[in-house]
Amino acid sequence: MASSNLKLSVLIPFFNEAGNIAPLLEEVHTVLGGISFEVICVNDASADTTGEELAQAKEKYPDTVTVLTHVARSGKSAALFTGLKSVTGDWVQLLDGDGQNDPADTRRIWNEIIAPGAPALLGIIAGRRTSRNDSGFKWLQSRVANGVRRFCLKDDAKDTGCGFKLIRTTAFRDLPYFASMHRFFPALIKRAGWDVQEEYVNDRERWHGSSKYGFISRLGAGIVDLLGMIWLVRRGGQGVAAEWNDPRANR
Repeated sequence: MASSNLKLSVLIPFFNEAGNIAPLLEEVHTVLGGISFEVICVNDASADTTGEELAQAKEKYPDTVTVLTHVARSGKSAALFTGLKSVTGDWVQLLDGDGQNDPADTRRIWNEIIAPGAPALLGIIAGRRTSRNDSGFKWLQSRVANGVRRFCLKDDAKDTGCGFKLIRTTAFRDLPYFASMHRFFPALIKRAGWDVQEEYVNDRERWHGSSKYGFISRLGAGIVDLLGMIWLVRRGGQGVAAEWNDPRANR
C-alpha cells in the first residue's frame, strides 16, 4: 500500500572525510527535497577536520542533521549501530562518507519502490554498482570475495562491498551486532526472515581523502568474518510470534 507519511533516515558514518561533508550533505538535501527525511552523521573519532565540518553542517541544517561523535575509534559497523539508535525513519539509507554513493539513486529507488508501497517482506535494497571506480586489482579481489561469500552464505547479493544499502528500520533492528557485520547485511537480513533485493546504482570517484582499507587487512578480517557468518547463518534466526503484526509470520 502506498503511503505519503513514510520517513527516510539517511545514515552516514564518517572517519577522516575532511572536504567531503559539506558537498555530500548539500547534495542529499537537494536531491531528497519533498521527502520527509533526516540525516544522522556519525563521526568515528576522526583525527582531521571532519568534526568541525560536521558542526558547520549541523549549524546549516539544524532541522534535519544530527551529529554523533564516538569518543574512540570503533569502526564502521559500530558507527552504523550508533546511528541506528537515533533514527526515526521507516527506512534507513546507508551512504559512505566519501561521496562514491549517489543520493540520486536513493531518490529514484524511493520513488519507484518505497513510496508506491514496497513488499511487506522486503528488508533491504542493496546497491549493485554498474561500474567500479577502483583499480583493476581491487575490482578483481572484490569479484572473488563476492563470489566466495555468495557461495557460502546464499545471500542473494552480488556486490555487498557497495556501501549503498536501503534497509527497513524494523529489519535493521533485528540484526545482531559484531565488528565488520556491515559487510554481511544481505545475509543477516535474510537470516532474520526478510527478503533481499538488488538494484543497480552509480559508483563515483572518491571526492577527497583515501580509502581506509588495504588488501591485507581486508583479506585477513574477511576470512575470519566469513567463517563466523557461516556458523551464525547455520544456526538460524529469531522466532516470530503469531500475535505480532509481522509479515514474516505468514511465510
